[in-house]
Amino acid sequence: MDFKKVLMVGLGLCMAFTLIIGDRVMAKEELANEAQAAKAETAPGGIFGLGEENTAYNKYFIGKSYLKPLTSEGVSSSNVTFEPGCRNNWHIHHKGGQILLVTAGRGYYQEEGKPAQELHPGDVVNIPAEVKHWHGAAKDSWFSHIAIAVPAEGATTEWLEPVGDAEYSKLK
Repeated sequence: MDFKKVLMVGLGLCMAFTLIIGDRVMAKEELANEAQAAKAETAPGGIFGLGEENTAYNKYFIGKSYLKPLTSEGVSSSNVTFEPGCRNNWHIHHKGGQILLVTAGRGYYQEEGKPAQELHPGDVVNIPAEVKHWHGAAKDSWFSHIAIAVPAEGATTEWLEPVGDAEYSKLK
């Protein structure tokens, strides 16, 4: 074999090796990015982070919740995170209603007189004005949703009784 052929074969092997290693490096980076995204989605607070302990509304929750305001002009929205077992009291949004966009964990939403609905990331709950309801985490899971207040003149929230332990413990 002459020098030119040896050089060509050597260069070909180097290129093939570089492509193989490059693909493995790329695959490793892609896996790392996917792992990072999965970690953010399952960490308390999900992709928006945990926020501060929700002390202003403490009296309307069983357990600890956390609040991270996202927008305040035009439409108010916040990432709300519930520790496992945390839920808010029954309440009614007068005039405006609310939209929940579930971002992390497992939780529940229940309207008065209806069975509780289990919620998972990607679920959307449109809560009309004047509907008595509650929402919160499952017993064994952190739970986060973006709460969007539907704008309306004179909109208020009426906080009512807690969701009883007996009623809550029936949920899986």
